[in-house]
Amino acid sequence: MACLRAGARLPQLSSRNPFRLGVSRFCSAKAPDADIETILATPSWSVRSLLPDQASQPSSPSVTPKQLHHLLRLSALPQPASKEDEQSMLNTLESQIHFVKDIQRVDTTGVEPLRSIRDESAAAVQETTVGIEHLQAAMAKEQVIGRRKRIQRVPGDKNTRPDGSIWDGNALGAASRTKGKYFVVDTGK
Repeated sequence: MACLRAGARLPQLSSRNPFRLGVSRFCSAKAPDADIETILATPSWSVRSLLPDQASQPSSPSVTPKQLHHLLRLSALPQPASKEDEQSMLNTLESQIHFVKDIQRVDTTGVEPLRSIRDESAAAVQETTVGIEHLQAAMAKEQVIGRRKRIQRVPGDKNTRPDGSIWDGNALGAASRTKGKYFVVDTGK
């Protein structure tokens, strides 16, 4: 993570933005010395804090009923059956829009964007990097066959299972019942 680098700090928590507390706590210079159980014992934000307050409902909604019907038609979803369903959908959309706006307010200056949702540590990048030794090992398992120079795996390697045993190519071999070249599945009545 970018915020775990030495000297990297994010702004402190404001009462309006619940995300900053957890991040700023871990980005301090004391993070390696901090007791992880103590940090995780007290929540730094809650889902409820991301939902809109009932008292602070906006005077003009973000999505009108006409826009809702248009969005449902574009999405090929059924229109609301009643006014209560329509109002429920509008309330859900308002809370989702509020949630997204609250997330967009998070100050991410100095934080590198993710390339993907996976471990981006140096060890993980090195593990997933394909080097020349990997290519040489893979190419050693191939052979060129025929006049058209088709590349095929060396016999025995493609049929090897993870446990080291050789697969005989019979997919129906483990089936309890078959009919010709098909599995038979008893569905019960």
